[in-house]
Amino acid sequence: MPADEIESGAKRRSWAEAFQVYRHPRVIGMLFLGFSAGLPFLLLFSTLSFWLREVGVSLATIGLFSWVGITFSIKVFWAPVVDRLAVPPFTTLLGKRRGWMLLAQIGIAAGLLGIASSDPTANLEVIVYFALLVAFSSATQDIAIDAYRIEAVEKSLQGAMAGTYQVGYRFGLIAASAGALKVADVSSWPMAYMVMAALVGVGMATVLIIREPAVVRDQATLLREAELLRRIEGEGEHRGPLHRFVAWFSGAVVSPLIDFFARNGKFALVLLAFIGLYRLSDITLGVMANPFYVDIGFTKDEIINIAKLYGVIATLAGALFGGVLVARIGLLQSLFIGAVMVAATNLVFALLAVTGPDITMLTLAITADNVANGLAGSVFIAYLSSLTNTAYTATQYALFSSLFTLPGKIVAGGSGYVVEAWGYINFFFYASALGIPAILLVLYLMYHYRQQDSLSPAAGEAVHERQG
Repeated sequence: MPADEIESGAKRRSWAEAFQVYRHPRVIGMLFLGFSAGLPFLLLFSTLSFWLREVGVSLATIGLFSWVGITFSIKVFWAPVVDRLAVPPFTTLLGKRRGWMLLAQIGIAAGLLGIASSDPTANLEVIVYFALLVAFSSATQDIAIDAYRIEAVEKSLQGAMAGTYQVGYRFGLIAASAGALKVADVSSWPMAYMVMAALVGVGMATVLIIREPAVVRDQATLLREAELLRRIEGEGEHRGPLHRFVAWFSGAVVSPLIDFFARNGKFALVLLAFIGLYRLSDITLGVMANPFYVDIGFTKDEIINIAKLYGVIATLAGALFGGVLVARIGLLQSLFIGAVMVAATNLVFALLAVTGPDITMLTLAITADNVANGLAGSVFIAYLSSLTNTAYTATQYALFSSLFTLPGKIVAGGSGYVVEAWGYINFFFYASALGIPAILLVLYLMYHYRQQDSLSPAAGEAVHERQG
């Protein structure tokens, strides 16, 4: 893939021009779609768990409710349906992306209203079914929003789209946690879920206001898919339902995978390794963060005020600046800065472990870590977006987004053993070291794209664009 496909293809912006990316109407619209995506998540987990425990549901049963979250991890399996299947009248009237978004939002609202109208002490099974409806609809909405975000704007704006999406998502989480708890406190749990169902209207209104992105499938993609279909169909004239399903499956599921490897060749394996390793460091540290705060001696109020409330602000600042950075210097250099920041800021926690429960040091650690994670998150989302083919946007991005958390979750599972064996200080050095492979892979990506540029007629311009 040439560097000009990874970068924006536009001239380098000044810092003032880079900040202007947040004035783009579709970038602003992504703020509200992010809110819509973040709203359902905690309503299925921590908020619902609070309600269930308050009415006496056993901890074992509450724990089983977390299984509904599996739908978010396996959404890649029905992403091809969102990519290809029309659902009249939604897609007929609104287009493919907006139509699927609105349908999913209706499912979310219906599920939340169903939970609000159910009594967990009398018929818990009904709440399970409605929770599954919310989870499935929310994961489907994520697929459609991700595809829209990638297709709606040029690559230079992807960082800004990711930044505003993360800000909106966080506000959705706040509404679903603190907001729902407040409504439940002054009124009731059913009323809290009814209010949350009404807030789904924010996403619905946004879908009706925004316009469907125009997508053009390139000729090479069409030819590859046609060749695959020809091989499957063969020369036979009698094609039954099974044969037609196999042909559809090949176009919707097999073709996106073939396309990714056809465009990138053996380098696709490097890209997949990079996707899996980029967030390894911060995911591993995140598992042990709260136990560390407790063990080192911070109070609950200090953890809430600094690590949680102030931490959200720091994350949002980092996410928004990540969007500006992509517009200012391009994706590759931004990826490198993000990888270095994540690895380096983990070391601040080692310093905090030495100093003990000092509020100033905690604030410094949270500021550094959350700004780094927010920035790296926006840049990484923008990079993953750049790897997709708009013919298979939903499917390929769902695959990437499922892959990038998998190694981190696997490695993070053993983080407690590392702390017990080596202590917190060494653990933070270990978590920081886990970021080194990502840094090295970013450098290799930069070298690879530079080599590609040197083979193209526009080598000088492309290298200048990427390196800034």
